[in-house]
Amino acid sequence: MEQNELKMPTKYEPQRIEQGRYEWWLSGKFFEAKNDHDKEPYTIVIPPPNVTGRLHLGHAWDTTLQDILTRMKRMQGYDVLWLPGMDHAGIATQARVEGKLREEGKTRYDLGRENFVKETWKWKEEYAEFIRQQWSKLGLGLDYSRERFTLDEGLSNAVRDVFVSLYNEGLIYRGEYIINWDPATKTALSDIEVIHKDVQGAFYHMRYPLADGTGTIEVATTRPETMLGDTAVAVHPEDERYKHLIGKTVILPIVGREIPIVADDYVEMEFGSGAVKITPAHDPNDFEIGNRHNLERVLVMNEDGTMNEKAGKYNGMDRFECRKQIVKDLQDEGVLFQIEDHMHSVGHSERSGAVVEPYLSTQWFVKMEPLAKQAIDLQRSEDKVHFVPDRFEKMYLHWMENIHDWCISRQLWWGHRIPAWYHKETGKIYVGTEAPADEENWEQDNDVLDTWFSSALWPFSTMGWPDENAEDFKRYYPTSCLVTGYDIIAFWVSRMIFQGLNFTEKRPFKDVLIHGLVRAEDGQKMSKSLGNGVDPMDVIDKYGADSLRYFLSTGSSPGQDLRFSMEKIEAVWNFANKIWNASRFALMNMDGMTYEEIDLSGEKSVADKWILTRLNDTIDTVTKLAEKYEFGEVGRALYNFIWDDLCDWYIEMAKLPLYGEDEAAKKTTRSVLAYVLDNTMRLLHPFMPFITEEIWQNLPHNGESITIAAWPQVNEQYSDQTAASEMKLLMDIIRSVRNIRAEVNTPMSKKIKLMLKAKDEQVLHSLEKNKQFIEKFCNPEELHIATNIATPEKAMSAVVTGVELFLPLAGLINIDEEISRLEKEWDKWNKEVERVQKKLANERFISKAPQAIVDEERAKEQDYLEKRTTVEERIKELKSE
Repeated sequence: MEQNELKMPTKYEPQRIEQGRYEWWLSGKFFEAKNDHDKEPYTIVIPPPNVTGRLHLGHAWDTTLQDILTRMKRMQGYDVLWLPGMDHAGIATQARVEGKLREEGKTRYDLGRENFVKETWKWKEEYAEFIRQQWSKLGLGLDYSRERFTLDEGLSNAVRDVFVSLYNEGLIYRGEYIINWDPATKTALSDIEVIHKDVQGAFYHMRYPLADGTGTIEVATTRPETMLGDTAVAVHPEDERYKHLIGKTVILPIVGREIPIVADDYVEMEFGSGAVKITPAHDPNDFEIGNRHNLERVLVMNEDGTMNEKAGKYNGMDRFECRKQIVKDLQDEGVLFQIEDHMHSVGHSERSGAVVEPYLSTQWFVKMEPLAKQAIDLQRSEDKVHFVPDRFEKMYLHWMENIHDWCISRQLWWGHRIPAWYHKETGKIYVGTEAPADEENWEQDNDVLDTWFSSALWPFSTMGWPDENAEDFKRYYPTSCLVTGYDIIAFWVSRMIFQGLNFTEKRPFKDVLIHGLVRAEDGQKMSKSLGNGVDPMDVIDKYGADSLRYFLSTGSSPGQDLRFSMEKIEAVWNFANKIWNASRFALMNMDGMTYEEIDLSGEKSVADKWILTRLNDTIDTVTKLAEKYEFGEVGRALYNFIWDDLCDWYIEMAKLPLYGEDEAAKKTTRSVLAYVLDNTMRLLHPFMPFITEEIWQNLPHNGESITIAAWPQVNEQYSDQTAASEMKLLMDIIRSVRNIRAEVNTPMSKKIKLMLKAKDEQVLHSLEKNKQFIEKFCNPEELHIATNIATPEKAMSAVVTGVELFLPLAGLINIDEEISRLEKEWDKWNKEVERVQKKLANERFISKAPQAIVDEERAKEQDYLEKRTTVEERIKELKSE
């Protein structure tokens, strides 16, 4: 006993118990996948965080859920691989490094490509170490022996292999297209890297003069600066207003260039004037019309958003300054005749915030239609990817069914350089995993691949693919579950699915567990600009990792956002403190018991049988709910069992035998305490790994670490429903007595008379058998238990199932107040009777509900009727006194 007492500090101090524990886990290699073919594999690959900075609460939530799953599966006997890694995050990381250089008065061009990339690798190493430190503070059970990075040699080989393979299949092509261009970072963006915001703008209405001098044609635009690149005006071929003009030309104002009027079905006759200006180099729809009519593509803008030499006198002006000047010039010429306010959706770069420019550029693309079709077909098969909650499958399918070709080239230096070379003389393109033999005659493409191109391969490239005989690939792929937020279903989940299918012919994961966003307490999105962000490491420093983990994992249901609350984290700390104190009390009273001395074969009290029954119920509930990813419900089940059943009831009742003289009863109680605490710590371990390991190490156990201890199993021999019913009766009686004492302001220390009228001999026997608990927790001076008790005068009373309670408290109660209280109680039971009788009178309920449910409702009706009658009779008695 003294030894246990010394091992566990008197106070729960998370910082003290967490210190050094993670390093101990790592040194024991408890988290490393064992490649044990006697066990079924279970695999999760971590969604690789960007090496752009420190982790936020969303990462903490995401990784905690993965840790819960992998810890639980490891305990259930699976060969678990949780593979860690990080993403090079092309645009984001390059922007951060360039920002750092700007502070030093330099640009990447001052360093040159090679030195800039070296500088970025230094950044990566620094921030990767920050991330590992944060993973350790969270207690994440990662297999660091398999850690990967999207730019490491193996993954780079996989990326080149995939690019070359798709190119050879005709699924990667190079072409001049309108793409989303970020003028701030000077790179292409894919559709999903563009955030659309409603912006107050204008429609500018202009009249272009016909070249033959016979009139004008009206067009409108929201971007007048692009008119300098107009190469046609289009009308609908069936539009009677313009049929006679098709084939004629107009003079482009300011520029003076003669451009044709073309007929195209794309034009909506009913919208505006029914005539539209066509700028093939600056609008995706105009680009398509231009292709159909073989129109010239005139690009009037530079990569940085300034106007170029083809913009004439506006050359060198910023695009928005140019807009102001052109509007003025067009008004002066009498061409611009109306400016109409117009709220419209404008694309902004997700990374830089700059207004995205639709821009003609030569880029590399993935042809998406055949790849998307495979992924859509998969969802109609038995091997589909299961989305949890399943409503997110619709979001995923909507994206796949409406997908555009994917622009994969980025004008950056940090990333996977495109494995394409151009011959210096002939311009011929060579694509291959290695440079051409006569490399000096070739020049490699300067662009790098979109970050999502490499992270789309993450589930299998991290396992040694493209070597299909790689041990990890054969054993641990496909993965079991992907945990991620709903905000990157289109960005990442969809791409992993179609690339996984295309290159491995298997889905990359069985389940996708979707969580929401962590929001501020008022529901707002957390952001630096609002100043409402919370650093998870600060929370851990104050309340410990277990408190943060438990709050994050149990605070919402799958797919829902989570509102951060420091108050709720403090409540979890209180919960952990309760567990600590209860465990410490139990250990102090185990008298140095060893694992071999645990013996549950002795005679058990009703409390022993009940807590073992409740433990079985909790094991069953927690396991089933966790398998369905319902961690919020798991949290409730664990909290209720630990706080209410174990701490508030069982441990208090265990004090009777522990402080008594019966050595056999002591031994049984110690054994029950040891068994229940051991199993409870195992159930709680995935959620609160640090405190559970610390307590478990002090308990009598037969293992090295709780991380590899077996997951609890329901033991039917310890389920006793009769004991559970008897315990419920005792708890109801004790609660009622406490409530009555509180009503009449009689403290527990004051002795009272207590009379219990049992409804039958069975209840009487149960009460007599468990009298010691009633005496201990009700503190009666006199205790009378019988089936036939004369109702005392001036007594407080209560009704529980099977028993009437009387507390003769002469001088302490007011008869009128007691009648008023009983009338409220009668009203409560009367409402219950009416509710259940209404249900039983419903023929649909009787015919459709399972018989067990109907029987349960009939039993409730009988119970409520008895309680109502008992209260009714008591009111009559008091009124007649």
